[in-house]
Amino acid sequence: MSSVSETVAIKAMDGLYMRAAAIAENIANSNSQTFHIRSVAFEDALRQAAEQGIDALSAFEPRMQAAPMAGSDVRLDLEMASASATSLRYSALSDVLNRQMQLNRLAIRGGQ
Repeated sequence: MSSVSETVAIKAMDGLYMRAAAIAENIANSNSQTFHIRSVAFEDALRQAAEQGIDALSAFEPRMQAAPMAGSDVRLDLEMASASATSLRYSALSDVLNRQMQLNRLAIRGGQ
């Protein structure tokens, strides 16, 4: 795995972690009238940064955004579905990076 691929995976995990935090806030504040629903959409910006090269990718930071209007209803069913999808994606990326580290360790040890 190239350093660009590893950096993309790590930055994607950062974005997914932030998305999970936004979902948790949405669920925790679902009964608040003044709460602004939060979201994290980073995939397109991450793709653009990856196309620009390692420097742009290294500088990339996902951002949490608040909906412009307070009091919007939080759909708990959609938030829970999004939480599940986010968790699965995070776990898959974690597994990919873990396997890459195992391959690196194996290469360093000379195949033993």
